[in-house]
Amino acid sequence: MDSTTSRAGAEREGPTVGRAEGRSPAAGDDPWILRFDGFDPGTEGRREALCTLGNGYWGTRGAAPECAADAVHYPGTYLAGVYNPVHTDLGEHSRDDEHMVNAPNWLPLGFRFAGGDWFRPGSPDVLDYRQELDLRRGVLTRFVRIRDRAGRTSTVTSLRFVSQAAPHLAVLETRFEAEDWSGPVTVQTGIDGRVANRNVIADALLASGHLVARSTEQVTADTVLLQMETTRSGVHIAMGARTRAFAGDRPLTPERRFESDPAGWVAQEFDLLLEPGHPVRVEKTVAVSTSRDRAVLSAPAAVTTWLERAADPAELLAAHEREWEGLWDEFAVSLKSGDHQALALNLNTFHVLQTLAGVDADLDAGVPARGLSGEGYRGHVFWDETFVYPMLTLRRPDLSRALLGYRYRRLNEARAAARAAGFTGAMFPWQSGIDGREVTPAELFNPRSGRWLPDNSYKQRHVGLAIAYSVWKYYQATGDADFLVHQGAELILEIARFFASLTTHDPAADRYDIDGVMGPDEFHDGPPGAPGAGLRNNAYTNVMTAWVLGRAVETVALLAGRNCRPLWNRLRLRPDEVDGWERISRRMRVAFHSDGVPSQFDGYEDLPEFDWAGYRERYGDLGRLDLILNAEGDSTNNYRLSKQADVLMLLYLFSAEELREQLEALGYELSPEAVVRTVDFYSARSSHGSTLSNVVHSWVEARRDRERSWQFLGQALASDLADIQGDTTHEGIHLGAMAGSVDMVLRCYSGLEIRDDVLWLHPVLPAELDEVAFSINYRDQPIRLELTPATLRVRLRTGGAAPITVRVEGREARLSPGESRDFPLGG
Repeated sequence: MDSTTSRAGAEREGPTVGRAEGRSPAAGDDPWILRFDGFDPGTEGRREALCTLGNGYWGTRGAAPECAADAVHYPGTYLAGVYNPVHTDLGEHSRDDEHMVNAPNWLPLGFRFAGGDWFRPGSPDVLDYRQELDLRRGVLTRFVRIRDRAGRTSTVTSLRFVSQAAPHLAVLETRFEAEDWSGPVTVQTGIDGRVANRNVIADALLASGHLVARSTEQVTADTVLLQMETTRSGVHIAMGARTRAFAGDRPLTPERRFESDPAGWVAQEFDLLLEPGHPVRVEKTVAVSTSRDRAVLSAPAAVTTWLERAADPAELLAAHEREWEGLWDEFAVSLKSGDHQALALNLNTFHVLQTLAGVDADLDAGVPARGLSGEGYRGHVFWDETFVYPMLTLRRPDLSRALLGYRYRRLNEARAAARAAGFTGAMFPWQSGIDGREVTPAELFNPRSGRWLPDNSYKQRHVGLAIAYSVWKYYQATGDADFLVHQGAELILEIARFFASLTTHDPAADRYDIDGVMGPDEFHDGPPGAPGAGLRNNAYTNVMTAWVLGRAVETVALLAGRNCRPLWNRLRLRPDEVDGWERISRRMRVAFHSDGVPSQFDGYEDLPEFDWAGYRERYGDLGRLDLILNAEGDSTNNYRLSKQADVLMLLYLFSAEELREQLEALGYELSPEAVVRTVDFYSARSSHGSTLSNVVHSWVEARRDRERSWQFLGQALASDLADIQGDTTHEGIHLGAMAGSVDMVLRCYSGLEIRDDVLWLHPVLPAELDEVAFSINYRDQPIRLELTPATLRVRLRTGGAAPITVRVEGREARLSPGESRDFPLGG
């Protein structure tokens, strides 16, 4: 199966579809259209994930409406923030897990012609099968042409969208046309709550049932309603479907047969008469509500009301398209590139937006690492949000503020976790779900050995550092002191408290150490022979701790004199506490190799080298080297290697200049030559087992090897489009890698930083890019940036925002709203 692009604005009756398998589109193709030609069972799961539609409140995979979950199809629907814990008895032991719930499937719309067989996508009767995802409009269209065994030829065209304008509504519109025969088409339209969480192969042994049926009902002649409830979290889910039929503009009134199953199925079936040249249209409008929603009487009452009031699909579609037009005005990145990466860039932006653009404080949702497109990572919230916030904060800071609110509302749970572990402050979990408890699995199934092995990744305490980093960067980009007073400062200071309490002081060296943690590199959870013990002085954790403590001191100074009495009452800062943070921020220990390269952790330099060539020859892909070595009775703890290099993450979060300043404040030197050696050392020892690794390596190579940076960016952009990890995209897209790949073009290639109330720009375009243009929002000032190898144009929109200071390659300028300035670029 291939995917490529062709003409824009294809007719709904039969979108033109090309062929390719995840390659970039050919020259002249439309970078806003993702097309698939033919039906390929082997890659249907990936197609479903890539063609997911959502709006922040919910998302639905691009599955065929005629199919329930089986070995090929998986029509998953996910509601942001809806999780459920389950208990699994594995015989010799048991376990508890928390999953984002696969909600009732609203897609079912089956059909058969003239009393024949119900249609299936893999049927030999199919003459043509084409699917098109229009990224600009947020619309998925499918065209099917069928000739049955009786020689009857028919076309079926469907269009679906999950409304960006009405967050609780979705539409599936299906058009049936007989080409050379007359007779009935039987349509079955319903909602299926008899679903389970079975999208992830590695979770096959775990309990998968999360829903119990509460009621099925035919509300009106054209509307059915299903109510389900999660088994332990007690979330009520109501979903209703209004189905109407038309011949042109004329409503049809077929006799309807009501069907229901107390296990969670509700449907209607009816017959429509087809004649050549006279198509009929079936419009299915769906509404969903849960007991988590605000300002509703009840979930079923809300669904019934919304469906009664819902406009016709054409009007809903027009409003939906207007919302997407506004989003693309804010988020689109225009590329002129010889390598035609624009489709991947638009696809990745699209998935970030449809996962998060509808999030607000009332929704109470975080950043699920696999979006709303599958059950990978059980829908949990990780540190991947660190890679997502920049592209949001620089365009729609309100989204970043709402998402950071997810963390703030779980601050008390993080405080309780710190106390239970013997520390102060707030200890955020590595994986988060409903209420902010640690939901990282305690063990991991290794399919290579067929055995469970301990999963110690909960020791990645650095997730709190990432939260504090994102809070500070939001404040720097917006100057939003109100957020700092009411939420941001409390997050930063409680996280600082925790990491200060995590340190121990070495009086002899007057240095502070951190023991027993893991860094972003999940291949080391302890020294050789001590798995799970954690690491001592992980470079990433220690440097970030020093940085966060410094920002905590700065935050206290920023809020001095403001009306923050409720904040200070909650925090109860001790008189010597801030002084202690300042002292630790200057004396954290960082280990270095003998040649000046920062060591990933104490003892890393003493580890033996790994036989990369030999293992690549034996296994090919080494992304999950931990599972390979475990199956051999060995461990990644024993070697100089990494899944994703911890130290290079520092060069992703900070410019080389900023990192050098940070280390100098600690009393260490990092020369420009040592930076180069650092990148070389860790690049040669990374398996790139995480999709985020390509983003980081593209970033750190951008200023010394533009060609290599572009290659890594190509891998990051194609993480899901080409399924580079080998059949993982069917479990959900990788949201962090998608956002990070867009951010590469947005911030890295423009050299965009915000420091000391100044917008810094130091552009460095790869040779493959002729021009990049995008918009940002800095300190309430909309700004358009247009970048070529020779010139950077900065255009400020007219309005009442305050003037801003811009520094381009060392040249500083003060720009006012409405002003435009061209900056010539050297070299």
